[in-house]
Amino acid sequence: MRNRTGALACLALLLLAVACSDRPASRDGADYNRGTHLVLLGTGTPNADPERSGAAVAVVVNGAAYLVDAGPGVVRRAAAAANRGITALDVKRLERVFITHLHSDHTLGLPDLIFTPWVLERERPLEAYGPAGLAAMVDHLQVAYHADVQRRIEGSQPQNSTGHHVNVHPIVTGEVYRDSNVTVTAFPVDHEEWSEAYGYRFETADRVIVVSGDARPSESVVDACSGCDVLVHEVYSDAGFARRSAEWQRYHAAAHTSASELGKLAARARPKLLVLYHQLFWGTDPEDLVAEVKQYFDGPIASGNDLDVF
Repeated sequence: MRNRTGALACLALLLLAVACSDRPASRDGADYNRGTHLVLLGTGTPNADPERSGAAVAVVVNGAAYLVDAGPGVVRRAAAAANRGITALDVKRLERVFITHLHSDHTLGLPDLIFTPWVLERERPLEAYGPAGLAAMVDHLQVAYHADVQRRIEGSQPQNSTGHHVNVHPIVTGEVYRDSNVTVTAFPVDHEEWSEAYGYRFETADRVIVVSGDARPSESVVDACSGCDVLVHEVYSDAGFARRSAEWQRYHAAAHTSASELGKLAARARPKLLVLYHQLFWGTDPEDLVAEVKQYFDGPIASGNDLDVF
């Protein structure tokens, strides 16, 4: 009887572990319809890592979702988060996105974000905020999918005629959006030779979250954070960088932020939590990448994974 009881207890613990593994990675017991939550929808890079979708995050405030970037896989990751209880990320509720810059790994999910929620009965247009060139990109996507749109509207599908539209809002530095939940401020960052590349600061009633986008070490990130609750920042491994060719080293040094540089930046920005995304490992383990940052920043650090919640 004792062995049977022990076996049943072990089975119960195993089932509980399996159930918990399908929940958001952190903020256990959180009410996602209240307060502010950060959801990582894509922590990857242009490298085709099947475990990491393209760059995208969601700031969820009082049950409303505000996306930053639309990397490959963004809609499926949002659906996965919705299945885990974050109903603000239900696909047909995806209505706002803030684009940092127009690199493909941050925008290849944009046609998915425009059309898939509409096919799944979103009625409102997508509100898209971003740099110069975003309007032209959206116009070209509408032309590219014109035949698809016409067939869905004029064919046998009971499809609405509004949800595939996009209202593009060109941005400049400063406040770019405000509602009862959040104030969003754009700030310029240095990224390769892009004339316009931005990070975003989200200020809500209970938290301040700053997202760097792609950026080399930028003073504007320090200013935007300045003790913020969460800083989400891109990074590449110092050890991995040393194994790259001279040509790639020149590119990455001009476009991105090394682990040691990020540690020094974070020590000045003083976030309560530093979350790493758009991580270039190049053979380095996530733990070792965090250790590289920790050499210069002694605050809490998380190496982000898709669907982590903070």
